[in-house]
Amino acid sequence: MKKKTRVAAAGTAKRPKTAPAGPKAAPRGIRKSASPSPAPSVDPKSTIRRLKTQLARARARIEELQASADTDFLLDIPNRRGFERELHRAIAFIKRYHASGALIVLDVDRLKPINDAFGHAAGDEVLKAIVKTLLAHVRASDVIGRLGGDEFALLLWNLSETDARAKAALLEGTIDRLTFVFGGSTVTAGASAGVAILGPHAELGRALEEADSAMYIRKAQRRHEA
Repeated sequence: MKKKTRVAAAGTAKRPKTAPAGPKAAPRGIRKSASPSPAPSVDPKSTIRRLKTQLARARARIEELQASADTDFLLDIPNRRGFERELHRAIAFIKRYHASGALIVLDVDRLKPINDAFGHAAGDEVLKAIVKTLLAHVRASDVIGRLGGDEFALLLWNLSETDARAKAALLEGTIDRLTFVFGGSTVTAGASAGVAILGPHAELGRALEEADSAMYIRKAQRRHEA
């Protein structure tokens, strides 16, 4: 009797096996993500048009930056870099087609005393007036550049040596007659010009040196005359 009682007690101590858990319910407020929609088709023609537009804008910006790099910001004419580029092209044209031209280097006289007495703003006005005068005495095909400071260069097409020297003298005389009023005082500047002829054997560096040397000789002559 005692043995049966122990077996029955042990049987009552066992727990029934639990049923397998079902799928967990998703938390409230969270939805299952929908399957991704297919990517919209890209029109190749519209892509090409967009890329061409971007390329055109980039090229225009590059040209704008190159132009500003070759231009004197004060006088709106080519700076030394821009003028030498034009002179290089002109010499190549002259050699190929047996054309002719002249290079005039012109240095403004007495600009430093004007800057010292009346300020650089006064000197800038003198330079602007001189450039305006030069532009009025050259053709549209000619080129005027600022080499630096108070020194300018002119590229003149189809001029003989006699005509080039006459043009240089004309520019000197015209600039000599310019007058300016600063601080109640009337002042003049003046200019000295040197000439180099561009022919079939012209070279950029040598032409600039020749015209520059002729300009300094002319400046010394004008000082002696004064």
